[in-house]
Amino acid sequence: MLSTKNIGFIGGGNMAAAFIGGLVESQAAPAAHIICSDVREEARQDLAKRFGVGVTHDNLEVIRRSEIVVYAVKPQVLPQALRETAKAVDATKLIISIAAGVPLAAIALGLGKSDEDLRLIRVMPNICALVGESATAIATGAGARPGDADLASALFNAVGKSLVIGEHLLDAFTGLCGSGPSYVFLIIEALADAGVNMGLSRQDALLLAGQTLFGSAKMLLDSGEHPAQLRDRVTSPGGTSIAGVHALEQGALRATLINAVAAATERSRQLGRAMAENFSG
Repeated sequence: MLSTKNIGFIGGGNMAAAFIGGLVESQAAPAAHIICSDVREEARQDLAKRFGVGVTHDNLEVIRRSEIVVYAVKPQVLPQALRETAKAVDATKLIISIAAGVPLAAIALGLGKSDEDLRLIRVMPNICALVGESATAIATGAGARPGDADLASALFNAVGKSLVIGEHLLDAFTGLCGSGPSYVFLIIEALADAGVNMGLSRQDALLLAGQTLFGSAKMLLDSGEHPAQLRDRVTSPGGTSIAGVHALEQGALRATLINAVAAATERSRQLGRAMAENFSG
């Protein structure tokens, strides 16, 4: 789907490099069809050397040469990038933003057009894109054409798994998946602490805890079974696992995680409102 498309990235930081690497290494898109702009010469040289893609310091060149344009800059930099490129953006381009917290309406405003007049898509990956395993949410604007969401999915599936949802659900996505890795890292750290408490070395405990979560997640995704079904396979009557699960339920782990996602979701809403006000101001 992407093999014949010219794809441009504005911003050559870690996330852009992850997406470019995923596209090239998975052969979803040829390096010759990808161009990336960045103000830092060292970043441009690194991308060209690692992936063989075209590089430039000129954001407008990226727009002119691309059918799909990904704004891969930080939210505080996005308004300037949009202003610089607005004159070159029209409905012939599929415009994708990965700037956290910036609504579609604000992106359109930054480009001096309405959402209906542009093919806009807002994408929210998480930090796991850096290792090719992102959970990514895709929300389409009012002017998106049939097939645009499929193009975005093909692009971001190169670094994990993506899902098309309504923009109104992106705060919930942030609470669950954007912030989720921090919860998982905390759980791994706690499990490793428990292993050390039981006599394992710190290095061994971290390896075993990380692999246990990785393997459990892979079982869930590969099998398609409900997690309760998988848990029942492990928790034999009167065994060690059910004793551990009982301790976790006593500690309200389930309720604590639900509360964590709710708190992060609400904070995402607050930050999104502030970001929208900055654009409109």
